Amino acid sequence: MEILKVSSKSVPNSVAGAVAEVVREKGSAEIQAIGAGAINQAVKAIAISRGFLAPAGIDLVCIPAFADIEVEGEKRTAIRLILEQR
Repeated sequence: MEILKVSSKSVPNSVAGAVAEVVREKGSAEIQAIGAGAINQAVKAIAISRGFLAPAGIDLVCIPAFADIEVEGEKRTAIRLILEQR
């Protein structure tokens, strides 16, 4: 599954375009975000991408989950937002 990493500085419209492209090609995608700002941008991007995909008859759903990852040698907890077609 394609993993898109989002930061607090990510532009929601750009992330939404990437999500829409990956979902059209592969049927699913995953966004990974660490921190409140990154999660905020990711959720905005999901809302925008639903609008991009709706005219094509694709209903995008989001399944949130936790992921333990390592960043620069430090263990961190990330939010995984799994995106699938319904």
